[in-house]
Amino acid sequence: MFTGIIEELGTVQAIVPQAAGSRLVIGCKTVLEDATEGCSIATNGVCLTAVDLRAGSFAADLAPETLQRSNLGDLRIGGKVNLERSLAAGGRLSGHIVQGHVDATGEFLGLEALGSDNWWLQVRVPAEVEKLLVYKGSVAIDGISLTVAAVEGDVLSVTIVPHTFRNTTLGTRRPGERVNLECDILAKYVDKLLGRMERPSGLTLEKLKNMGY
Repeated sequence: MFTGIIEELGTVQAIVPQAAGSRLVIGCKTVLEDATEGCSIATNGVCLTAVDLRAGSFAADLAPETLQRSNLGDLRIGGKVNLERSLAAGGRLSGHIVQGHVDATGEFLGLEALGSDNWWLQVRVPAEVEKLLVYKGSVAIDGISLTVAAVEGDVLSVTIVPHTFRNTTLGTRRPGERVNLECDILAKYVDKLLGRMERPSGLTLEKLKNMGY
């Protein structure tokens, strides 16, 4: 589990194609301080298993599903990624509960300057994500815990404060690029429970007659 508070910007050092998926090598420092083989490191919001730990890098194997569902398949050598270690027991939950399980990708629309290095970020989101977003609720964009400022149709808007702008990859994004989206896990559970409650049983008088009643 993660919190969406980015600890470090990593640099893509290598992308090695495999028979299925690929291996990603990330250069970094902070997230390696207490890392062990097989630990979890969120990379652009995707929970990855760290292997081949070295003095200044770690590697992670990306499954075909990961490459399809997230923007990790769009990475290039030298590109930056948001990194966060998994939450230690007893640690502070400064953001919100982030699983590192990306629901979908959205289209980065742009950043509008609000003054004093604050920004208005807009992302076009798919329908399965839009229904889980609520005003003042939480959403993770590329692994960053953010507060929903507005949802108008399929466009999600959030405010980016100076610290977040300076210490994440958001300032390097360009219109049309894909960003990873993870909705609040609580919203997903509520949506599923309500769906079960509202789902009709499918039992009709005609079906009862056919069953011999």
